[in-house]
Amino acid sequence: MPSLYCRGGVILATKLGKQTYKPDNPPYIISTGTVAGPFEGQGPVGKYFDHVYTDTLAGERSFENAEKEMMTNACFTCLNKVNITPQEVDFFLAGDLLNQTITSGFSALELAVPYLGIYGACSTSALGLAISTMLVDGDYARLVLAATSSHNSSAERQFRFPTEYGAHRKPTTQWTVTGAGAALVAKEGTGPRITYFTIGKVTDMGIKDANNLGAAMAPAAAATMVQHFADTGNGPEYYDLIVTGDLGKFGHELAIKTCITRGGFDLTKNYSDCGIMIYDLEKQDVHAGASGCASSALVTYGYLYRQMLAGKLKKLLLVATGALHSQCSVQQGSNIPTIAHAVSIEVE
Repeated sequence: MPSLYCRGGVILATKLGKQTYKPDNPPYIISTGTVAGPFEGQGPVGKYFDHVYTDTLAGERSFENAEKEMMTNACFTCLNKVNITPQEVDFFLAGDLLNQTITSGFSALELAVPYLGIYGACSTSALGLAISTMLVDGDYARLVLAATSSHNSSAERQFRFPTEYGAHRKPTTQWTVTGAGAALVAKEGTGPRITYFTIGKVTDMGIKDANNLGAAMAPAAAATMVQHFADTGNGPEYYDLIVTGDLGKFGHELAIKTCITRGGFDLTKNYSDCGIMIYDLEKQDVHAGASGCASSALVTYGYLYRQMLAGKLKKLLLVATGALHSQCSVQQGSNIPTIAHAVSIEVE
């Protein structure tokens, strides 16, 4: 039986099954903002980004500062589209890949909005939308700004090797996306609505190779999707499109196989991966595809959001995936635990 969450006799949300929630008043995504690096702008969905930088430094003195510039730009772009000032926003939720989520912290300093730092690695886009939904549907907020970012040069320097080293990359290695995305979640307005969200559980399949994150994250994506379908009763066919965050081509194939073996769910008709969609895998040498927090944020808040506004896409399931390792844990030989969160976005 579904569990009802109430306050003062008013139903705020319904818990479906073990991990999925259905808001009583699904909030709206009234605006988005997307900014990207030059390489991302050359990809198949580059024309749907609000701003494409001509320089990966974005006019800043370091790649870390450039990432902060990108997140801040995405946030202000998102707000300016609907003539909302930072002072009107109740909460700013943000996360990134850098130590102590410094990109988000410095962006919060500039925005001067009450800040909740979150970390879901590359699952942060979906995690931000899910928590935003809790805050808005629970009447704790009217407007919540959720953002995330990544930068190829800053992330590679932290997790693997500085790009200046020219280290050889494996076929399973993915290219960290440079860019940032922001979404404004509101109690009232127009636009796509967040109708369900499924909070994932951490999984560990024994993967230790930081250059094979698609294989590490695919089981988490499959576990969350199977749970979402079971909890809601809506199978894959309910959605026009299902997208994972950044599994790349190897992780994408593994997720399809795992969903079939674990739940008997066929994803072959309407499932893609943002890590495959954002780059031209033949013309842009990204090996297995894309990764990074900005992968799902740019594709979803840019291309897919515009498809929904145009009525070309009505039901979307975003399943953003994250690898919860650090450079320290990998160097000490620990496994790479992973997670995935799902958010159902629909237009009426």
